Amino acid sequence: MISIFGRLASQGDACGRQERLLSAKWGDGRGDDGGGDGRDGAGVGFWEGLLEPIAPQVPSDPDRSLWNEDFAPTMASGRMFSTLDMACLWIGLVVGVPTYYMAGSLVELGMAWWQGILTVLIGNLVVLVPMVLSGHAGTKFGVPFPVLARASFGIRGANVPSLLRALVACGWFGIQTWIGGQAIYQLLNTLLKGSLTGGAVPWLGISVAEFGCFMVFWLLQVGIIWNGIESIRELEKLSAPILILLSGALLAWAYIQAGGFGPMLSLPSQFIPGGPKEGQFWQTFFPALTANVGFWATLSLNIPDFTRYSKSQADQLTGQAIGLPLFMAAFTFVGLAVTSATVVIFGQAISDPIQLLARIDGVLPTLLSLVGVILATLTTNIAANVVAPANALVNLNPSIFSFRTAGLFTAIIGILLQPWRLIQTSQDYIYTWLIGYSALLGPVGGIMLVDYFGLRGRSLNIDDIFSRDKGALYWYTNGYNIAALAALFAGIIPNIPGFLVATGVLKNCPHIFTVIYDNAWFVGFCIAGLVYWALSKRQLQTMRVAEV
Repeated sequence: MISIFGRLASQGDACGRQERLLSAKWGDGRGDDGGGDGRDGAGVGFWEGLLEPIAPQVPSDPDRSLWNEDFAPTMASGRMFSTLDMACLWIGLVVGVPTYYMAGSLVELGMAWWQGILTVLIGNLVVLVPMVLSGHAGTKFGVPFPVLARASFGIRGANVPSLLRALVACGWFGIQTWIGGQAIYQLLNTLLKGSLTGGAVPWLGISVAEFGCFMVFWLLQVGIIWNGIESIRELEKLSAPILILLSGALLAWAYIQAGGFGPMLSLPSQFIPGGPKEGQFWQTFFPALTANVGFWATLSLNIPDFTRYSKSQADQLTGQAIGLPLFMAAFTFVGLAVTSATVVIFGQAISDPIQLLARIDGVLPTLLSLVGVILATLTTNIAANVVAPANALVNLNPSIFSFRTAGLFTAIIGILLQPWRLIQTSQDYIYTWLIGYSALLGPVGGIMLVDYFGLRGRSLNIDDIFSRDKGALYWYTNGYNIAALAALFAGIIPNIPGFLVATGVLKNCPHIFTVIYDNAWFVGFCIAGLVYWALSKRQLQTMRVAEV
């Protein structure tokens, strides 16, 4: 860390551009110099600024190593996402097996249905804030997440948060592909009267038939990826009403089988006096809340990949405000109610919807339900877990990767991660996977929001964000903003001991680190944001001293 602070002192006078940095980079009220129509951000109030007009512009002389058609700012003529499109995007993202599974996991952890819904609703209202704020730059300037990250992390340093986000997305892509493959497997097994059942291959952990169905679903997604972002938008819009109807049908089935909402929702909280987990509610609530925030922490970073296509700030803000918390709470109710109903119907809680659907009597209901699972998984996986890593790879080398080739590379990584091992239990899913990656992404979100809203006043210099010139605003120290990297490090470090315990690498650690890890996203977001603010102000003072 000493060397990091030492390099901060030299970063200010390295490029002979102090006056430009002082006046433009850190928000003196004039915004980023050379930002064209985007320079007016600092002169507008915060709430007014949330709805300010879009201001995309083409850079005058972009460096070809930082630019291709996929990364070009989306102009007004290319904006196709209305409020309805944004809401439908979220319906497609929300209605899926991972959301259902998370809701069911809350029941398995001991929550009553109403406690689970409140936990999910609070978590999603929290994450909606960075979601809308992060989406602002995408709408205003038409740039994707990896390009926006150049402003805070530097032209080269932007690869660090982009690749962190990409790694998590590859894991999610694999998990969702496994879920879709399992739906196909159960569908075929039902039609073939159980003839696909077979032992697992020891080194693989699953059967040959399961792996084959996994690959079939993988190929189906690759075909959609190859057709680009417009095919994704159409898929989301067409699927939304179908997914709502199928979710309602599943809830109706549980209602009939369990004998009404009374029996369905009768499962009590395990935290009540005399319950098996008496007095342990808060120990479960805060990790569950963090997991819910972490669930969409991925999208809260790369939501500019989608909002860059929004017609206006009002479209992205309203569409997200409707789509995320409302439909997340509604579908969570379906997951919680149906999982609670399985205790009445089958005598045990079944949180995995695919396993549940396989136990529904009748070929036609099973077929319709599993087709719904396949459709839900497609809509979530393509939008949430392909766009971000594909853009990260394009940012790494735009001259080599296009959206298509990067998307294919993402799909391959998803296979290699063996995703079926990540969701073996509710504990693995919530404590290891969801909370674990939120410890990485929370700090990135804190840094980028402090940079864009706190330091730059919602302004960007589009010419410099596509430039490798050593006098450019975002070149920093050889392309890296040491302040951002130091803040990222500071935000991640406190969560490492708790993560090592959660994964079984360590048997125990001081209790304070367990508490910190249970709130990993919040801790990382706040620490990284505050450290970045402090180091940026320190850097500003250093540059002023260097000028004298």
